[in-house]
Amino acid sequence: MKNNQLITALLLLMQTSAVFTQQLNKTTSQSNWQKFTYDLNSILGGVGHAYTRPLSWENNQVGFFAGTILGTMGLYTIDDEADRWFRNQEPHIPELLKDYGWYYGNPQNNYAFNGIVYLTGLFSKNDKIRRTGVLMISSATATGVLQQISKSLVGRARPRSGLNKNDFRPFQRDSDFHSFPSGHTALAISNAHALAKQFKNPWIKGGIYLLGSIPPLTRLWNGAHWLTDIALSVVLSVANVEAIDKYLDGRYQNQSKENAHKNKKRVAWRMIIKGNGLGVAMNF
Repeated sequence: MKNNQLITALLLLMQTSAVFTQQLNKTTSQSNWQKFTYDLNSILGGVGHAYTRPLSWENNQVGFFAGTILGTMGLYTIDDEADRWFRNQEPHIPELLKDYGWYYGNPQNNYAFNGIVYLTGLFSKNDKIRRTGVLMISSATATGVLQQISKSLVGRARPRSGLNKNDFRPFQRDSDFHSFPSGHTALAISNAHALAKQFKNPWIKGGIYLLGSIPPLTRLWNGAHWLTDIALSVVLSVANVEAIDKYLDGRYQNQSKENAHKNKKRVAWRMIIKGNGLGVAMNF
C-alpha cells in the first residue's frame, strides 16, 4: 500500500512538474513576444517624439538652440583652417583608429551592436539593458533618418571635393555634396551618449565618450566633413537621445506598474486527490 501511494505521489509530482514546465515555457515565450512588441512601439514612439519635441520647447531649450546657432556661426569662420589642420594629422594617425572610426560609425555595424545590446536584455530578462537597447535603437533611427534627409536638402560640398565651405548644391546624388550632417558622427555620438547615461562612474562615462569621439575625428582627418558638420551632428545626436530618454521614462515606468499589478494574483495553488494519492498543482 505504501509503495502504491509513493508511486502515485511521484506520478502526480512528475505530472505537476511537466505542466509547470510547459506553462513556464509558454509564459516565457509570450512574455518575450509581448515585451518585443511593446519595445517596437516604444522605438517608433520615441522617433516620433524626437521629431515633434521642438514644438513644445521651453525658454531654456529655445535659448540652447539659439546658442547652438551662434556657436556654429563662430566655428564656420574657422572651417577652412580646421580642415587643413585635421587633414595634416591624418598621416600620423594609426590605421587601427581610422579603421575603428569607419566601421563603428557604419550604419550596419552600428545597428548590429544596438541589436546585440537589446537582445541581451530581452532574453536575459534584464530590463535595464533591454531599455538601453531600445534607447540606442530609437536614437540611432531618429538621428539617422534625419541626417539622411538633411544631406540631400542641404547639399554641402565635402572638403575633399576640392570645393569651398560655401558651396551648396541641394538634391545631388553625388556623395561629394552630402557633407552636412555627418552620419558617422550622428550614430557614434547617439550610441555613446545613450550608453554613457546608464553609468555613474565618471571613468566609465569618459571611456565611452572617448570611443564615441573617434568616428567624428576620422571624418575630419580624411576630409569627409567640415568642423561645423561635426559640431552640429553632435548637438543633434545629444538632443535626440535626451528627448527619447524622457519619453521612454514614462513608457517603462507605466509598464512596471502594470506588471506589478498583474503579478499580485498570478500564481494559484490547488490540491489534487486521485485514487489513494495526494498531489498539488500550481496554475498561473
